[in-house]
Amino acid sequence: MEVSITGEAGLLDHLVGLLSQLGFEGFWEDDGILRGYISGERWVSGLQDEIERVVKLVMHPGSSSRPAVTVRSIEDRNWNAEWEQTIRPIRVSDRIVIRPSWHEYAAGPGEIVLTIDPKMSFGTGYHETTRLTLRLMERHLKPPLTVLDVGTGTGVLAIAAVRLGASRAVGTDVDEWSSTNALENAGLNKVDDRVVIHEGELGGLAAEQFGMVVANIQRNVLEGLMPELAGRLIPNGVLLLSGLLEGDEEPMTRFLHAVGFAAVDRLQENEWIALAARRLLPPSEHG
Repeated sequence: MEVSITGEAGLLDHLVGLLSQLGFEGFWEDDGILRGYISGERWVSGLQDEIERVVKLVMHPGSSSRPAVTVRSIEDRNWNAEWEQTIRPIRVSDRIVIRPSWHEYAAGPGEIVLTIDPKMSFGTGYHETTRLTLRLMERHLKPPLTVLDVGTGTGVLAIAAVRLGASRAVGTDVDEWSSTNALENAGLNKVDDRVVIHEGELGGLAAEQFGMVVANIQRNVLEGLMPELAGRLIPNGVLLLSGLLEGDEEPMTRFLHAVGFAAVDRLQENEWIALAARRLLPPSEHG
């Protein structure tokens, strides 16, 4: 069952916790309307009256007017299958194309086709940050270096690294779904002998340094992870950072300099950017 509630955005936020206690399992808000979803099996007699009472208390305290609540039944459908049909092959660069396994794609001369089934993980190529990171990887990956992909999601960056010539790639993710999905995708691309997936925090990974470290995560997380990211790089290694908005560039560049790195390359698509960075040379090594 779908319950739609119209009201002020700030007040709608308070309803999510209350409706969750009534058995609602999912919510989304759009243009002043909160939609909540509950299994038909839980839609018992009197539940709508209880919902309206809760909504009235939050949205219209002291008012005798009836709250704006509408209810409709949603047909049970295979939503995952329908969503899969929206994922089609996407060109990332002149060389790289990402496709789901259920769509055929005839590779042209020199093209690298990555087969990625996303399931519940991030990294389909449909987001700018993934595409930007892959393009920077094309520029800066020098075979046969090794690559660490932090927050691997679908495993697309680790898989791409090996396809671009890395001798080995390690992907880490704290999410069990992502770890499983990344392993499946490594198998689909026949690189599971050179792609290792680690489930858990980066600190739990065995001590090892890499020629390239990649992290497509938001800025505040990147800054918190920087000591670990830096510690995983060989002395002349390359750090690729994405998940950054255009307004993050200046503060992130300053932050990198403060921790001993300099941004050496950048790419932008729409409001998103990605940076490549290397360690600053000590004064005695300049020139």
